[in-house]
Amino acid sequence: MLHVLCELAEQEQLMGDDSTVEMKPVAWIVHLTENGRLLNIIGTHYLTAPPLGGTKKPKEEVRKILVPRQLGRAGRKAPPYFLVDNAKYVFGLPTTDKDFSKEEGAEKSEAFRDLIRQCAADTKDPAVQAVHSFLKQVAAKGLKEPLPDKCKSNDLFAFRVEPDFESFVHLRPAVRDYWRGCAADGDGEVAELQCLVTGQPMGEPGLVPLIKKLPGASTAGAAIVSFNTNAFESYGWKGNANAPISKAAAMAAATALNRLLDPAFKRPDGKVLPGRRHSLGGDTVVCYWAASPTGDAFCNVFGLMVEPDPADAKAVGELYRSIWRGMAPSELDPTPFYAVTLSGAQGRVIVRDWFETTVGKAQQNLAQHFNDLAIDLNTRPAKDKVMPPVLGLRVLLESLAPGGKADGTPPALSAAIIHASIAGSLYPFSILQRALERMRAEISRDTWMDSYRRDARCALIKAVLNRQRRKQPLNHPFPEVLPTMDPTNRQPGYLLGRLLAVIERLQQGALGDVNASVVDRYFSGASATPLVVFRRLEKAVPHYVKKMGDDEKQRSSARYLDRLRSNIVFHLPDGYPSYLPIEQQGLFMLGYHHQRHWIWLKKEKQDEWIAKRNIDLDSVDVIL
Repeated sequence: MLHVLCELAEQEQLMGDDSTVEMKPVAWIVHLTENGRLLNIIGTHYLTAPPLGGTKKPKEEVRKILVPRQLGRAGRKAPPYFLVDNAKYVFGLPTTDKDFSKEEGAEKSEAFRDLIRQCAADTKDPAVQAVHSFLKQVAAKGLKEPLPDKCKSNDLFAFRVEPDFESFVHLRPAVRDYWRGCAADGDGEVAELQCLVTGQPMGEPGLVPLIKKLPGASTAGAAIVSFNTNAFESYGWKGNANAPISKAAAMAAATALNRLLDPAFKRPDGKVLPGRRHSLGGDTVVCYWAASPTGDAFCNVFGLMVEPDPADAKAVGELYRSIWRGMAPSELDPTPFYAVTLSGAQGRVIVRDWFETTVGKAQQNLAQHFNDLAIDLNTRPAKDKVMPPVLGLRVLLESLAPGGKADGTPPALSAAIIHASIAGSLYPFSILQRALERMRAEISRDTWMDSYRRDARCALIKAVLNRQRRKQPLNHPFPEVLPTMDPTNRQPGYLLGRLLAVIERLQQGALGDVNASVVDRYFSGASATPLVVFRRLEKAVPHYVKKMGDDEKQRSSARYLDRLRSNIVFHLPDGYPSYLPIEQQGLFMLGYHHQRHWIWLKKEKQDEWIAKRNIDLDSVDVIL
């Protein structure tokens, strides 16, 4: 993975012409005189323009500039950065959001000054000498004016010295040459190790730069490669010598990963690159990219798998609309495609999943993914929103979480769904278990979003069962579940789900809206132990039919529903089973879902459905 990330850094020119510098937000600029006297500290904050027609307020941003590229730092003895750092290292002063002891501040600022002192001695640059003189005055007498009120602990400070206020001190030619020498790989050490990423000889490895903007991780960043306890030294290697990576490779890989995690990454030349990440809720995120620009078109719309947008559906082209409709492309693009699912855990990056394929294979498998999810929705389009063209990953994950909270889905499950959708492999069977649990727990909820999440759960149940049947036919002998009702499906779970939907409709026609319907009271039991539940419901059915039939407007509907109920029961060869195994429970949910959709279809829509499938009701034994 690190090797491919290094290739991405080269492909997108993330390191620029000079790999010793990088773009970073610098919040404050310290202006000094030639002799090191402080003139002022100016912020670089600015307000971004809100989108036209939007309701969002302008957002405050910080100017990004080129700064010396540095390896990550962590721990109590974390080293300073060169010439650009935060208030703790530059001045030894705490900020309003983070306090520390005077001793710690003095220690950090002294280490920062030592770097500048060495640079001033080697370069004889007057601007660097002015900065060093200023910092010595701060150490002796303190800063003559307080830090800006809105200064935060992670804000970076840079220096400018008169009369050259147009250039930063760290970007002066002599200083840049000095830093290139310091950043040279191995710093002149004898090459004793081989870089695991590039295969080139290298000296002692340093720290891998921290990964930023990862959900769940520290705001300061998290390490993707680190060894910080004695347990990692059991083979005689110390620290990162356990996994030797050269400074150049470490910087390239970390920069590429930071680029993927940043929704608006800016290259050293100022170009903003398109986003290549999508949150899966909570502390988990998926990043993806192609090995050449030919795959960028696919990457640009891959995120629509997570959260489809009806507006974007018009712009992405026929290829992607066909993928959403479950139709694979006729020609497969051989461009390599990669995806990684990550989670943050304070100081660590957790790699949940790593996947390699081609753009064409990813397109093909995504088409199958959407085909497996295809199902008739019982949720009607809301007045104030347009229904997305497909069920996106976000609503699928929310449907598996209590109350629809995306962070309620285990990160490992989110990663497994992503993997199955791209690889075309089996969906985790735990999806079926969680979907059944949430269906039982939330069947009584009646908001628009609750209904939409029920549709999403049924789509997931269908996808899991069909893919299990397709890849393990001997273990799952039931027929493939269709997107819409299948009147020829004789599986007991499917028939019982349909039966409950019919009884629910009879009760509704007879009694209207009640506080607790048969579904509210018996859904859980009916889907697991149908024998007990349906024997009880059988006693109430004649009353529902008679009560509904007393209404002249509903008389024909009552006769139709009662006949439909009798036909379904007739096709249960062994009567009501005492219990249903988990696959049959999934079929129960789908039968209930399909029958509810069919019952509420208008007569002309039902006739159109029958004609489309060439069903001869007189000669074919179907249950409609």
